[in-house]
Amino acid sequence: MSLPVSTEPVRIVRRTDGVVELRLDDPGRGNALDLRTAQALRDRAVEVAADPGGAVLLRATGGNFCVGGDLRAFVGRGAETGTYVHAVASAAHDAIQALYELPVPLVTAVRGAAAGGGIGLALVGDFVLAARSARFRLAYTAIGLTPDCGSSWLLPRLVGPRRAADLILTNRVLTGDDAERWGLVSRSVEDEELDDAAHRAAADLAAGAGDALQAAKGLLRAGSGEDLRRHLVEEARLIAALADGRQAQDRMASFLAAGGRQKTGDSRAEARESESVS
Repeated sequence: MSLPVSTEPVRIVRRTDGVVELRLDDPGRGNALDLRTAQALRDRAVEVAADPGGAVLLRATGGNFCVGGDLRAFVGRGAETGTYVHAVASAAHDAIQALYELPVPLVTAVRGAAAGGGIGLALVGDFVLAARSARFRLAYTAIGLTPDCGSSWLLPRLVGPRRAADLILTNRVLTGDDAERWGLVSRSVEDEELDDAAHRAAADLAAGAGDALQAAKGLLRAGSGEDLRRHLVEEARLIAALADGRQAQDRMASFLAAGGRQKTGDSRAEARESESVS
């Protein structure tokens, strides 16, 4: 008798070694963020925060970490576009806040594309591993929108204001190796080693001196949680306001019609990324 297949886009896997895994699990859509997925991410992140074990591992099923907001869900809503985008951003932002405020270490593992909102989700970790071939691209301004999911707050703190402006304004693409050199991620690893390396890192942290690790993390993030919360509110307001405008709606529609501009070397990934970059 076969077990039922989960249809939830985000799942929790509790391991016996103290690691709690939060898994994006909609690979056919590149783990794109529509309202259903953003709300599932929020709900599962809050659930993990209530019982985080010794360490949390955030990773994704499939070839891409998260290709960002699902433009197909955004386009064609007319005057309702901004309301929908605000709902997606707000749900995703609640997840970002819950993950940022986890008392235990958070490890994130990034393979394939991390685009748009996937950037903020990837970078919220304390320890971020990326496959060497991973591709990081903001892509918001290409479709007339502004960043969300905390990326405009996290990036200047990680790479400095000049490099943050380069990534946000020009939509420059970084590989996993580039991201390590820039300070965007903690470490890049061979593609085939990513899952094992990420789980090993989380398991080692879960087996460590929990009180000391939590206290050290508290020192590193002291006083920043409320600043992030205020910034997320402003990010959601701005992206929703722009999404209601004709320029953004035209650019999103044109981007989809043209099949996107980002070339990845993987035709299936290109098809997904052309539809999900915000």
